[in-house]
Amino acid sequence: MKETKSTVTPKKTATKNARREFLKKAGATTIGAAGAVAAGAASAPYVYAASNPIKWRLQTYSGAPLGAHVILPQIEAFNKAAHGEMEIELYYADQLVPTDELFRAMQNGTIDAVQSDDATMASPVDINVFGGYFPFSTRYSLDMPVLFKYYGLDQIWKEAYDEVDGVEWISAGAWDPCHIFTKSPIRSVADMKGKRVFGVPTAGKFLSRYGLIPVTLPWDDIEVAIQTGELDGVAWCGFTEAYEVGWADVCSHALLNNITGAWCGSYFANSNSWNKLSPKLQELFRMSCDSSHYYRQVWYWGGEADLRVNGDKMELTEIPASEWDGVVADAEEFWDELAGISPRTARVVQAYKDYTAVMEKAGVPYRYS
Repeated sequence: MKETKSTVTPKKTATKNARREFLKKAGATTIGAAGAVAAGAASAPYVYAASNPIKWRLQTYSGAPLGAHVILPQIEAFNKAAHGEMEIELYYADQLVPTDELFRAMQNGTIDAVQSDDATMASPVDINVFGGYFPFSTRYSLDMPVLFKYYGLDQIWKEAYDEVDGVEWISAGAWDPCHIFTKSPIRSVADMKGKRVFGVPTAGKFLSRYGLIPVTLPWDDIEVAIQTGELDGVAWCGFTEAYEVGWADVCSHALLNNITGAWCGSYFANSNSWNKLSPKLQELFRMSCDSSHYYRQVWYWGGEADLRVNGDKMELTEIPASEWDGVVADAEEFWDELAGISPRTARVVQAYKDYTAVMEKAGVPYRYS
């Protein structure tokens, strides 16, 4: 008799097939569910943050015309990159609080962050005298970040602000050189005497040795004060800023001898505001600060050269080297005075001296004379 194959699947085989089908379906379901969960997990923080973003109020030392370059691109880029998780509202000089009250306002949480130099915003730290323009401490803008990165200023700044409750020092960078722009010409040291200028505190204190009179006014009032004769000029910035903000329109002369090669400014944040940020947002803010430092390096470097050569709003004057060398020499005594404030300020001055010695020995292109 011919054998016939059974059309009934054995129980054992049927069970295997059923299990296989179940696992396939279950796997697909699990993968689908996992994908949905993963997608939900990825979008949930953004969806939540988009309706409840962290909001910061940041005030800068600068007025709106200058702020368009020294900080606005950074804030716009940060807000875009934060992708709804955080938004920084930018305020310019004196819009929320007077500039000399910036530190206290940040410390007590009235504002979340600040862009300024230490001296202008009256930081209660011994090193605040080095913020802004420290006379003849730098020749070029690139000197400043090198001093912070390789000569220990970053550790010193952090150390100083760690001693103050409620404030975080975030990052320092370089701005433009310091020149004197006036309505009447300066062609000798004696011509400085009696001229009332708007400037940053430390440079103003040094220049007062030669009869220059430092005056503090709200940033937005400077142009009118020069027009009305309340001020004779400014010792606050370089050519790029003088042209950008309108001061070159009311000052007819520019002194080529500069007081220092770069303004030293920093970013600061209220400690509570800073600690509420995720590590990702903290790093994103630091990166945006670095981007801003780079932007300013290029903008100022190119602008200073171009406006000295092609700018036509101010007559260029110069104090002869035979006189100016004496001013530079006087700065050594001024440095030693500041070094005497505290052991920490002595460390800062020593860093500047060490750096200057290296640059002078290195010669071209680091130093030409």
